[in-house]
Amino acid sequence: MYTFRKEERLCSRKHLDLLFKNGSSFLLYPFRVSYLFIDEPAKVQAQVVINVPKKRYKRAVDRNLLKRRIREAYRLNKQNNFYTKLPVDKGLLLFSLQFIGKEKYEFSFVEKKLIATFNRFFKLIEPNEVDK
Repeated sequence: MYTFRKEERLCSRKHLDLLFKNGSSFLLYPFRVSYLFIDEPAKVQAQVVINVPKKRYKRAVDRNLLKRRIREAYRLNKQNNFYTKLPVDKGLLLFSLQFIGKEKYEFSFVEKKLIATFNRFFKLIEPNEVDK
């Protein structure tokens, strides 16, 4: 299951607007994460969008390099660290990873920080599970 299919990518303008207007967010350097659970049937548990700002990285080569590293880290770690811990009853998860770092980091650093981001995300949503 080490793939990153089209169904897993968040492309819908409607869902993106919904995510950024109504979603919750947190910051764990070098990522700003926004997330929102919606009640909508889907083939996958989560849809993800990865963003690297043009304001900070003017050259497309640099933006694409960082997006490739983030996508690869997500692809390799989503099954063990993300999908297995997601609550099934909450519906589809819209998930945004915005890179806010100031440097072009190596893949190992990006992967380590992405795993830490997943762990922080689950710590944030677990108290909501206990309240139900």
